[in-house]
Amino acid sequence: MRLVLMSFSRALLSQLHIKMLMLTILPFIASVLIWGVILWYGLQPAIDWLQAFFTEKDIFRTVSGTLDWLGLDAIKTLLVPIIALWVLLPLMVLTALLFVGTLAMPAIVRHVSLRHYAELERRKGGSFWGSLWISSISFIVFILLWIVTLPLTVVPPFTFIIQPLLWGWLTYRVMAYDALADHATEIERKEVLRLHRWRLWLIGAIGGTLGAAPTLLWLGGAFVVVLFPLMAGISIWLYVLVFVFTGLWFEHYCLEALAQYRLGTLQQEAQITQAIKDIN
Repeated sequence: MRLVLMSFSRALLSQLHIKMLMLTILPFIASVLIWGVILWYGLQPAIDWLQAFFTEKDIFRTVSGTLDWLGLDAIKTLLVPIIALWVLLPLMVLTALLFVGTLAMPAIVRHVSLRHYAELERRKGGSFWGSLWISSISFIVFILLWIVTLPLTVVPPFTFIIQPLLWGWLTYRVMAYDALADHATEIERKEVLRLHRWRLWLIGAIGGTLGAAPTLLWLGGAFVVVLFPLMAGISIWLYVLVFVFTGLWFEHYCLEALAQYRLGTLQQEAQITQAIKDIN
């Protein structure tokens, strides 16, 4: 846990660096441009489709009774727009994470390695294609799990449990590979991930919990629907900021873990060599 806390404090200081703050701009702009076009042409058709689906399946009657029982009858008229926004939000966040991985992570690696681990040898055990493969598989699994658990995410208590776990797993899978790709060999990367798997998962889970915080912005009912473009922009930037910080946390942790692993390996080799000399 000492390494988890130490890397957290270092990541926090790194996040306050002007370069890292500016690093949130490109992923944010890319995400907003893409989703601005999608929402301009697709949001109303999506709401109309949901409205027709709810009417055809007579879902409104069942939902209406449930909302009355929960004392939430005031949101009946906004139910379909709110559901549409909740479905779209994870996709928007996924886009932000993708752009952070492609646009921000290389700069994060350079920033941390040059300022804190300049003497750590780069052994280039990872590659762009390896990162793309890990990211693609992880995204597919994430989307499948997200679809399966989607009905539960509209219930606030489950939202703050399921979402952090899912995003934590995804960030762990994607960022741990990228954090070690430049410096570790393939064998070193696998060993570091094996030895530190649960602590890296913990970092991912905490990052996922921090990432769930912007979801609070979407609990405002009519306020959210009316100010959707503004709320969407704020949420995307907050998610980008969280992902950049999480990337810094993973980078500090993984490079320190790699440095300690190499030191331990050298010490073991020295002990073996000394033992052989003593036998001879």
